[in-house]
Amino acid sequence: VQLQASGGGVVEAGGSLRLSCAASGRPLRKYDMGWFRQAPGKERELVAAITRYGRNTHYADSVQGRFIISRDDAVNTLYLQMDSLRPEDAAVYYCAAGDRFGSWLSRDDYDYWGQGTLVTVSS
Repeated sequence: VQLQASGGGVVEAGGSLRLSCAASGRPLRKYDMGWFRQAPGKERELVAAITRYGRNTHYADSVQGRFIISRDDAVNTLYLQMDSLRPEDAAVYYCAAGDRFGSWLSRDDYDYWGQGTLVTVSS
C-alpha cells in the first residue's frame, strides 16, 4: 500500500487543521492505521491509531480530547481532525499502515509510511 499525507500548514494556537492520508495499491480496510509525529530533535511518537473497521481508537494523552482519528474505507482515506492546537503540536505528521493482527500501538507495528506533512503552530 502507498500512503499520501496532506493537510498540514501554518495555524495559530487554538486553531484547527484536518489531515488526510490517501491510500492506494491495496484497500485501506485491510490495515490498522496510525498518525505519528516527529518534532525536531525528538523521537517519532504515536499520536492516534484506529483499528480495522474503526472498531477501536487510541490517543496519546497529550492529544486526548483535542484530536479525532477517523477513516473512510469507501474512499481509502484516513483523517486526523486536530482542534485547539498548541505550539507543542508542531511537527511533521506521518500516517502509517500496519497489518499485524492484535498489535497496533507501537511504531514497530507499522510497516508502511506516508511522506509526512508539516504542521506549524504559531503562538
